[in-house]
Amino acid sequence: MKKSLKGADRQNKRSQKSTQNGIASSELLIIKNLKTPIGEMTAAATEKGICVLEFSDRKDLEKELNELKKQIGCLLKKGTNEHLKELTVQLKEYFSGKRNSFKLKLDFLGTPFQKTVWRSLLKIPFAKTISYKEQAESIFQSKSIRAMAHTNGMNKISIVVPCHRVIGSNGSLTGYGGGLWRKKYLINMERKYKGMSPLYPDQGVLF
Repeated sequence: MKKSLKGADRQNKRSQKSTQNGIASSELLIIKNLKTPIGEMTAAATEKGICVLEFSDRKDLEKELNELKKQIGCLLKKGTNEHLKELTVQLKEYFSGKRNSFKLKLDFLGTPFQKTVWRSLLKIPFAKTISYKEQAESIFQSKSIRAMAHTNGMNKISIVVPCHRVIGSNGSLTGYGGGLWRKKYLINMERKYKGMSPLYPDQGVLF
């Protein structure tokens, strides 16, 4: 992720130069790295709320951040704000079993359909898994399962917006941007904290 932040800094210098030449800049997209038991994560927030929480080793993360920068017309800056501070606290509580749900302000950046799909993920209870079909039916899009599954994959706010709780109808893990081993970990961890047996016992004891 250090490489990604260096790339962001280069982009910022060009943007700041344009601002100095009379082109007004808009809000900042604040970026912070967070440590978790399953690897470093990169978080980003606007003034409105959290808009990114991705694993730092995710492919094309730098590209994703720069696309967001262009989409909302902002500068990228390493640091923190009230949203990132609260995320840091709540994420630690989640991994230690002290938090079952997040109470954070989120800034979804996407189309109306994408936002509907991502908000539907927030309704999946802690330690529960549902199928893509069930998720599609919950938003009255039973004929759009593939489009919805693709949109799940575009979710930029991992864990907080729990796309890891959606699995195949046959119990298969299907895909996960952070890696299937992390998806297994998160599902098993939540079940453990709920006093339930692991859904994927082959994962082993990682926590």
